[in-house]
Amino acid sequence: MNNPASPARLRELAAELAEPKPMRRGSLSERTVKCGKPGCPCSEDPDARHGPYFSLTRAVKGKTHSRFLTSEQAAVVRQQIEAGHQFRATVDALWEESEAWADSQLDRSSMASAGEAEKKGFRPAFKTRSSKRSKRS
Repeated sequence: MNNPASPARLRELAAELAEPKPMRRGSLSERTVKCGKPGCPCSEDPDARHGPYFSLTRAVKGKTHSRFLTSEQAAVVRQQIEAGHQFRATVDALWEESEAWADSQLDRSSMASAGEAEKKGFRPAFKTRSSKRSKRS
């Protein structure tokens, strides 16, 4: 990205991506559960249920992997997942800006090619030859 002609926004996005930060993919779930013990208030009162219990879930090679977390770990994981979402959004923005820049180069190139075509006319890049198999002796 050292090209001086590259747009400033592309350089900003690339610099943002170059800063390492802990991030992860997946989702964080928070659950409360009923224990099933007779006489425990959790079976009748939703506010008395046990928990919250946190789990991190992620698909790896087509299989779901889950991991239980403490509430402190859940707070850290929540930030890491958000950083991952921000990373993906920045990558998408970088793609959009790069494609717009590439399109602008094509637009300039097609304008130059159109001018040359008017001056020189069309010349095929190569001559087509029939293969030796199609010729009969």
